[in-house]
Amino acid sequence: MILGHVFEQFINHSPLSVMSRATLEHALSASALDELFARTAERGYTRELLFSTTVDLMSLVVCGKAPHVQAAYKHLRERIPVTLKSVYEKLQHLETEVSAQLVRHVAGRCQGLITELAGACQPLLPGYRVKILDGNHLAATQRRLKVTRGHRAGPLPGQSLAVLDPAAMLITEVIPCEDAHAQERALIEQVLPLVQAGDVWVEDRNFCTADFLLGVSRRQAFFVVRRHGNLTVEPQGEFGQEVETDTGWVSERPVWVCRGGQRVLAARLVRVRLKQPTRDGDREVEILTNLPAEAAGAAQVADWYLKRWQIEGAVHELTMALGCEVNTLGYPKAALFAFCVAVMAYNVLAVLKAALRAVQGEEKVHKEVSGYYVALEWAMVYAGMMIALPAPEGEVFGHMPTKELAGYLRDWASRINLEKIKKAPPRKPTKHKTKRIKDKSPHLSTARLLDQAKKNRQKKNARSNR
Repeated sequence: MILGHVFEQFINHSPLSVMSRATLEHALSASALDELFARTAERGYTRELLFSTTVDLMSLVVCGKAPHVQAAYKHLRERIPVTLKSVYEKLQHLETEVSAQLVRHVAGRCQGLITELAGACQPLLPGYRVKILDGNHLAATQRRLKVTRGHRAGPLPGQSLAVLDPAAMLITEVIPCEDAHAQERALIEQVLPLVQAGDVWVEDRNFCTADFLLGVSRRQAFFVVRRHGNLTVEPQGEFGQEVETDTGWVSERPVWVCRGGQRVLAARLVRVRLKQPTRDGDREVEILTNLPAEAAGAAQVADWYLKRWQIEGAVHELTMALGCEVNTLGYPKAALFAFCVAVMAYNVLAVLKAALRAVQGEEKVHKEVSGYYVALEWAMVYAGMMIALPAPEGEVFGHMPTKELAGYLRDWASRINLEKIKKAPPRKPTKHKTKRIKDKSPHLSTARLLDQAKKNRQKKNARSNR
C-alpha cells in the first residue's frame, strides 16, 4: 500500500483514475515542466505564474473537468497568484515551440512506461520504426476577438502536423502553425529534421513533393505516400500481375521521381484499384515508396497506407473524448497550446491502454476497449480523488523509477472492470431511408408528433384486425 487506506479504496473502485494520476505525476512533474519552459521559451517568463500551473489549468479544460478557462481558473484560484486577465495574456503569448516541446517531453516519458509494460502493439514492419504523419485544422472558434466580429465565416485559430507512433499509439511530435490557411506543404521543412535512419514515414499526398521524398531518402529512411497529381514520375516498365486484397486489386512497377525534368530518385509505384471509392470518389490510388521489395510487397505497402486512419482515429479521440478544440480561445497560440495539452492527455491514455494490452492482450483491447469511456471514467472520478488525495500525496509517482511504476500499472490494469469501458456494439445500417418533410413552421412540438404517431399506429392496428 503506497498512500494508505483512502488510496486503496480508489484502486478498488476506479483503478483507471489511479493509473492516470500516477502516469500524469510521472510524465509531468512540475519541476521538469518549469525547466522545459525556461529552456525553450525565448520571450516568456514565470516570475509569478509557473508554466506547470498553466499546464494544470488547461488540463482541467481539455479533460472535461472544467467547461472553460475561467472555470478552471476559479478551481485553481488558491494556486494562481495573478488575475484572470493575466492568465489569458499568458495563454495568448505562449510560444508554439513551447507547446511542441511539451508534447515531445510527455511522449518520451510515456514511451518509457510503455516499453517497460511491454504493452506496445505488434509492429507494422519488424525492424523498422513506422511513423504516420497527418495534418489537422482546429475548428472555428467563437467570435470573441474584436477582429473576428462581424465576419460570417468562422475564424480558424491554427493548424498542426502530428506524428503518430502506431506501435505505442503515441503522438510523439506536433508541429503547430498559427496560420490556418497556410499550405501543409509549407511545414514540411520542419518534418525532415525528425526523420531518422530506419524510419518508415506514411503520409498523405499533401506531403508528396520531390524535395521531401529526396530528403527522407538521403537520411536513409523510407516513405509510403500517396502520389500527388503534381509530382512527375517516369515509368520503368509495365505494371506487374495484380493481387487481390480486402480493399482492391494491387500491382506495382518501378518509376523514377523527377524534378525539373531530371530523374532524382528511384521508387516503386503501387497501384490500388479500389473495390469501394474513397470519400472523394477516387476509384484508384497510386502509392509511392522506396522500401525494398523484399522488405514489403505491394499488398503490404497498400495496407500500410490505408492504415493512415489510425492517426485520424487518434485525432477523433482527441476531439470526442478530450476537448482538444477549446472554442473560447480565439488567439492562435492559446488554441494551439490547448491542442498540445490535449495531445499530452491522449498520450497518458495511451499508457493506460498499453497497460491493458499487457494484461488482456492487444486484440481484446483493440476490439473491446473504448477510448471515450476510458477518458470518461477518468473525468468522472479524478476530481474527487484529487480532493481526497491532494497533489502532494501523489508526488511519489513523479520520482518513482519507470520499471517500478510499470509494475504497479500492470497490477492495477488487472483490476479494471472491462464492462465499464467496453465499446458500444456497431449500429446496424438503416434499412429504409428517411423521407424529408417540408415543415411550414421553423419549430415542432415533439409531444404532438408522438401523439399523432400513436394515433396512426392505433388506426393501422384497427384496420389490420378487421
